[in-house]
Amino acid sequence: MKPDVQAVQERVQQEAAVIEQLVAEIRKVIVGQRYLVDRMLIGLLSRGHLLLEGVPGLAKTLAVRSMAGAVRGSFQRIQFTPDLLPADLTGTLIYDQRTSGFHPRKGPLFANFVLADEVNRAPAKVQSALLESMQERQVTLGDTTYPLPEPFLVLATQNPIEQEGTYPLPEAQVDRFMLKLKIDYPTKEEEREILDRMSGASQPEVSPVIDLERIDRARDAMHAIYVDDRVKSYIVDITQATRQPRDYHLDLEGLVQYGASPRATLYLLIAARAHAFLRGRGFVTPEDVKAIGHDVLRHRLILSFEAEAESVTPDEIVQRIFDAVEVP
Repeated sequence: MKPDVQAVQERVQQEAAVIEQLVAEIRKVIVGQRYLVDRMLIGLLSRGHLLLEGVPGLAKTLAVRSMAGAVRGSFQRIQFTPDLLPADLTGTLIYDQRTSGFHPRKGPLFANFVLADEVNRAPAKVQSALLESMQERQVTLGDTTYPLPEPFLVLATQNPIEQEGTYPLPEAQVDRFMLKLKIDYPTKEEEREILDRMSGASQPEVSPVIDLERIDRARDAMHAIYVDDRVKSYIVDITQATRQPRDYHLDLEGLVQYGASPRATLYLLIAARAHAFLRGRGFVTPEDVKAIGHDVLRHRLILSFEAEAESVTPDEIVQRIFDAVEVP
């Protein structure tokens, strides 16, 4: 191992221990859902937004609120409905008769953690209000642009089984989500623990254990993690295989209409770094890329009508790509 990588390794292990305190605090409230908590931490470290898909009652809101409380961050929950307006998210300008001028009244987007509940129930004009905030991390009211607080993390949920009254999310917005997570039911043992822990007269609560400055230090350590050129080439090969499957001896003829964008390449690298960080390693391996590959790519592949007719899912396509691309 190279000397500089060894120094990064020691720094990562030191900062990862702090993140473990955050995980332990969240675990006071959240039972199971290791996958969800792990991916939320990856989003927090990577400054990446998350799209959560799962049936109601799987502790999605509780997990987000718990993480916000454990890092001394502000939290806002926005219930998306068909009659929601862009100003309900961003805020608006209020006229003040005393000063004969307009003053901003900032909306719920001005928070560290924003839960967009059932995000696909709002029309396109509301979704467009999220584009600027998610990419540029700013909101424009009138002629003035206001920066959003750091960290700024959007965690949006959508229900996969109830489609009445929903709107498809624009591809440009979906691509701005770093990860799309598929949340599943807890195991039998976990559900019994939920019953014991949450059915009492008092509910467990989290306490602030780290501040936002400590998160910035962890981010700095995460971005210093070493990525070998062969791993970078492996990441590029994966995204290229979604666009040019024939070059990688993949038989995906007529199944993939559009492959992953260059943003996917960047997010694969950043998320792989965060995945390695959470495991206390100062270097990225191909296994890190594989571990987060489905979450980064599943919502970026636009499948053809033929694929939908044959019930081929994006996850199946991604798995075939990982099986075909040579691992360094």
